[in-house]
Amino acid sequence: MTTRHRPVRRRTALLAMASTVALVISACGDGPTPGRAVTEGDIGGLPVSHFDSGLADTAPDPTIEVDNVTGGPIDTVASSAAQDVERYWHASLPDQFGTTFEPVERLVSYDSGADDFRICGASVQGLVNAFYCPGEDTVGWDRGALFPLLDDQFGPIGVLTVLAHEYGHVVQHRLGELAGISAVTPTIVKELQADCFTGNYFRRVAEGGSEFFEVSTSEGINQALSALHFVRDAPGDLRHDIDAHGTAFDRTYAFQVGFEQDPGACVEIDEQAVDERTTQYTFSDQDTREGDLPLTEDTVELALDSLDAAFGDIVAERPEVLTGSGGTCPDGTGTPPMSYCPGDGTDASGTVDAAIAIDIDELATLAEPIDQRAEWEGREVEGYGDFAVFAALASRYAMGVQQAADVPLDELGAGLRAACYVGAWANFANEPRARDRILRLSPGDLDEAILEMLRQDSLIASTVDGIPVPGGFARVEALRTGFVDGRQGCRDTAG
Repeated sequence: MTTRHRPVRRRTALLAMASTVALVISACGDGPTPGRAVTEGDIGGLPVSHFDSGLADTAPDPTIEVDNVTGGPIDTVASSAAQDVERYWHASLPDQFGTTFEPVERLVSYDSGADDFRICGASVQGLVNAFYCPGEDTVGWDRGALFPLLDDQFGPIGVLTVLAHEYGHVVQHRLGELAGISAVTPTIVKELQADCFTGNYFRRVAEGGSEFFEVSTSEGINQALSALHFVRDAPGDLRHDIDAHGTAFDRTYAFQVGFEQDPGACVEIDEQAVDERTTQYTFSDQDTREGDLPLTEDTVELALDSLDAAFGDIVAERPEVLTGSGGTCPDGTGTPPMSYCPGDGTDASGTVDAAIAIDIDELATLAEPIDQRAEWEGREVEGYGDFAVFAALASRYAMGVQQAADVPLDELGAGLRAACYVGAWANFANEPRARDRILRLSPGDLDEAILEMLRQDSLIASTVDGIPVPGGFARVEALRTGFVDGRQGCRDTAG
């Protein structure tokens, strides 16, 4: 986030609401299959299910022809993915668009660290990538570096997600004008359409329609969304760059459109739709820290000032901020390192005695910038970016918004609405050149919130007791609703 230049002032009394937040764990479960867990909620209309996702125990050996393939587990997953995705589009394309799906001419597996042959005029040596080459109608993948990294971080679903995306480009090529794609279509439109087609395919898998793969709607879909987050544009990159793939906000949005709607919705993703929703800007000349504010008592105050400006007509009085309790409420309850403390309810003056308890020292590490090099090297990432923490703070503030409306704070709907209000606040702050905003959204901020929401112990979309909404899909969708539709969309969220 970015501040406008002004002296920082301190407040001891803060606005009306209190929030007890802690890092919590998202549940696991499956729908209609006996013996698998199912938890409350829904993911795009499907039950929230929890089980290990990947190749099914009953999956047959892949029979699709792949050049240079090995018998290793990575190639087995990749070959199975190619065969399964082709089957899906063979059945879906005629039904949706009245045209046939022709299999690709060639599939190629290679090791970027050992092989040295050419595909589409380029050597695969050092080519850590997966791609579709229309000129040779070829899909290729790196089994030596890229797919092992995806498998290590996101399991087989990471590999499946990337190949389903590449087949999204195959679908575009097969559809031609039906996809609205031409020689001048921006790269980002093609990429987001492919993400949407990926969501179409994953819906079929989640419904149990795949012979090869099983995916739970909680952890499994989280892995797919996390893989899309992993391959995102860096903050400050622009949507019209030649290699633009979109922010994590863009990419997860497109996937969710595909998961919830039919392929016809995917071809409606065009340049205008991308422009209307974009958060991709260059950094403001005032943004000397390139979007990463340190987490301090002063910046917490600034965030609350900004939230007051966005929600002051709803919240009567800002909750007190408690920084010396380790993130625990005065009565010993809470969800440290951050808690919303509702207090005793309405006092004689008609105000709510509420507080937000926050352990700044513990959360400061989470607020550090994301190390994208560490991500790509497979190392553990500790910093999620400043907005991951400010969004959590906003979600606890949102408990006060709901408390003012006399809405129960201990139900999962409160967690969904909290995430939605975070999105509404982000939209309010999405003025990259405005100088009258206390805080402004910076490039990459929404991606930081999404990364936190895909954690098992996410706190942004949790109840006052720290119980998270099961499934990152529902959490991210609620954030998106608030960002796109504003506060009114949040009132409609979860009833």
